[in-house]
Amino acid sequence: MRKYLNKPMEELATELTAGLLRLRKGYVDAAEVLLRIIEPNREYPYAFVVFRLTGYRPRRDVLSEPLSGKSLRDDLLRLMLDVCESFELRTGDYPEPVHDTSSLARRFNVSTKTIQRWRRRGLPARRLIFPDGKRRVAFLESSVDRFVKSCRRQVLRSMQFTQMTASERRDILRRARRMAKFTQCCLNDVAKRLAARTGRAVETIRYTIRKYDQEHPDDAIFPAREVSLGEQQKMIIYRCFLRGVPVNVLAQRYNRTRGSVYRVINEVRAMQLLNRPINYVYNPQFDLPNADEIILAETDESDNKAPRKSMVKAPPGLPPYLRSLYDVPLLDVNRERSLFRMYNYLKYRADHLRKSIDVNRIRTGQLKEVEALLLRANVVKNKIVRANLRLVVSIAKRHVRGPQTLFELISDGNVSLMQAVEKFDYSRGNRFSTYASWAIMRNFARSVPRERFLLDRFSTGCDEVLDIAAALRSYDPNEANVSELRESIDSVLTQLTTRERLILIDHYGLDSFGRTKTFDQLGRRLGISKERVRQIEIHALQKLRRILHPQRTDFLT
Repeated sequence: MRKYLNKPMEELATELTAGLLRLRKGYVDAAEVLLRIIEPNREYPYAFVVFRLTGYRPRRDVLSEPLSGKSLRDDLLRLMLDVCESFELRTGDYPEPVHDTSSLARRFNVSTKTIQRWRRRGLPARRLIFPDGKRRVAFLESSVDRFVKSCRRQVLRSMQFTQMTASERRDILRRARRMAKFTQCCLNDVAKRLAARTGRAVETIRYTIRKYDQEHPDDAIFPAREVSLGEQQKMIIYRCFLRGVPVNVLAQRYNRTRGSVYRVINEVRAMQLLNRPINYVYNPQFDLPNADEIILAETDESDNKAPRKSMVKAPPGLPPYLRSLYDVPLLDVNRERSLFRMYNYLKYRADHLRKSIDVNRIRTGQLKEVEALLLRANVVKNKIVRANLRLVVSIAKRHVRGPQTLFELISDGNVSLMQAVEKFDYSRGNRFSTYASWAIMRNFARSVPRERFLLDRFSTGCDEVLDIAAALRSYDPNEANVSELRESIDSVLTQLTTRERLILIDHYGLDSFGRTKTFDQLGRRLGISKERVRQIEIHALQKLRRILHPQRTDFLT
């Protein structure tokens, strides 16, 4: 049984191949008739497919979502072959000429590989028993005629193709060597330029150059292309891409195609996702069939429905940071439970989805989906943390003594608060404030005595040494979630254009150096006005908000 793109179609093929022998030929013919009306850009219910193939409507629809036309077409081509192989179907069972792959290639004066490409494009094929007793891939005369009419341009182009002569091959290699030497073009650019000048296909020229380099490694036109990149080089390419370096520049710098550069970038993204620890508190609700509808039904409007009693007016004379905490409403019981459930479920989905990532066959859509889930989880976590920052301040006030200042204790307590969010189990019925208070006070019980011990131990009468000793603490806030934040920023920046990434990274200092640049400096670097730079930044931030919809981040505002 061949691999199907849709699970219900695979199950249907199993049932049809085990059905009555007298009906199987009708199934094959009905599948070809259905192929003629399938449009790749439309979707079709599974019940419709079953009815068109068998003439019967299923008692229930086994698939809630419709089948895409493109995947359905590929599955129907597979189904025709599988059903044909399940019984003895001969060429004489059809009242019209039947061609095998070789005879059809001779008829149109093309190669057998071209016939295979036509099959992938939609030419229906069967596996029939020919008069010599052997079963081969076969094509009905009527099927071939319909395909030629629908893809006339491609068929004519294939028929006009001629084999490359030896002199033409030498001329292409000579031109490619000269372009690679004097223009520093990569293989892909060289193939495109030569294709435009010679009229040959880009893939034909690329294949010619690659074959020559494999047969003549000492005289290769692109000798460095076959050298595999190390992990450090791949990381440099990935960082350069995030910094805004165009892909074509990276391709020329490393003498590779743009496609291979994109593969390197996706490989690094995949490895970071696979190596990243994703911890969550499991709940049986996560495995329910309608878990998305139950858990992810929250909207942004719920943030605006906080009770008025949770909004407390800030006392006068507070520092700006403490005063800003009173602008965030506290969470009621239901909202807190909903956010924690959503936060853990998003990480649960991300963890299960990333297990399907194949490093040898990376799909960009899978990476984007996992990254989007983790980004949404971080957004939910930020909402929980911001709503509980006043709790940290109230506990820190009771521990202000000795070498540590209030803001140092608040910084330490914020780290404990974020760690508590990771470990809190909402299903036990307790309030998060109770669990977080215990975690913060336990951290202070360890860190404050440790600060005093270090201060006494390193007290030497030198002000500099005292300052260093007072700055020591058992927890470093810079070590908390730095990798998680870095990966979140990197993953979301890959959704932007090169110029948008460059402006955001340089303006906000998102690189490893943390240096920021003004609009005027960025405008001079990019050759545009500072007002245009500001417009591009606004557009990029709006794009990020749309990417993170429906859960918008707070650090973008």
